[in-house]
Amino acid sequence: MKNIFKAFYFVMAAIAVTSCNKSDDSTTEVKDYSEQYQKDLELIEDFLQTHYMEVTNNPGATDDQSVTFTEIPTGGTQTSIWNQTDYPLQVRYVNKHDITYKLYYIQLRQGSGPTSKSPCNVDQVLASYNGKYIYTDSDTEKTTFDQFEESLNPQTYFSLASVIAGWTEIFPKFKTGSYASNPDGTISYFDFGAGVMFVPSGLGYYNVSTGGIPSYSPLIFSFKLYEIIREDQDADGIPSYQEDIATVNVASDGTETVINGVPDGYVRVLDEDEVNPDDTDGDDIPDFLDIDDDGDYFTTLSEIKNPLTGESYPYDEIPTCTDGKKKHLSTACH
Repeated sequence: MKNIFKAFYFVMAAIAVTSCNKSDDSTTEVKDYSEQYQKDLELIEDFLQTHYMEVTNNPGATDDQSVTFTEIPTGGTQTSIWNQTDYPLQVRYVNKHDITYKLYYIQLRQGSGPTSKSPCNVDQVLASYNGKYIYTDSDTEKTTFDQFEESLNPQTYFSLASVIAGWTEIFPKFKTGSYASNPDGTISYFDFGAGVMFVPSGLGYYNVSTGGIPSYSPLIFSFKLYEIIREDQDADGIPSYQEDIATVNVASDGTETVINGVPDGYVRVLDEDEVNPDDTDGDDIPDFLDIDDDGDYFTTLSEIKNPLTGESYPYDEIPTCTDGKKKHLSTACH
């Protein structure tokens, strides 16, 4: 049965990714991931050291928390992105393609407010963004960039389960803010999460040329997180973000440390030979895709149903078993 569920998930994932491809997509030969990553990292770090950034602070306006990048001129006194301290440069390490990727990002603002919340890495996000790609100018041999896309007033949600890995990895680090409708029908956003990510091509489009982006391009996305939609991938009555049951910290050398019982905003699909900390019953189907999380042959949906109302319990009110675990995560109740 587990293979049926896994096959269904990967077919659906393939459909989602294919549906996002643009008509002008083209592919080139697949280069060695490790060699390409080193080239990407050199370009990204050179960009960070040779450019400075300016951030607009204009609450309620479309350009609030917008970012501009400019090359530091010869003899210039501007502080590089690498050295500035107003918005510290942060790193998320990501194990993929047998490489530990260094994914640089900046929090211009994490996001705050009474209803502020972070997306899980498979939720949907409403976000404005500006996308650029980094390259070496053949005439000057300097690291520079070109813009390929911008969305200032988003109307469509993106599923973090079917976008580039850079987005999937970074958006859970931010939170939504608040918003209000204006008399002219527009919406003003306040205190939203805003940031910049610097994405190696292996966490971007890699050997695919799409939407004006050359293949093997490191990318820069400046973005603002306005709202999210919670997903329930397996329709078991528990949103996927609540099926996140462990934290996985990746060190710079690729070593992973697992902290069980502490959610980190990420649920995972791993190879069969890898232990998945977000898979309660160890059947190679992570809980967010598993309709029977504890493997007791009672579906999660049936175990979280309130017999008095016929409706699912709120997550915090799901009954616990004698071992202290929630009913859908324990075999002790059946």
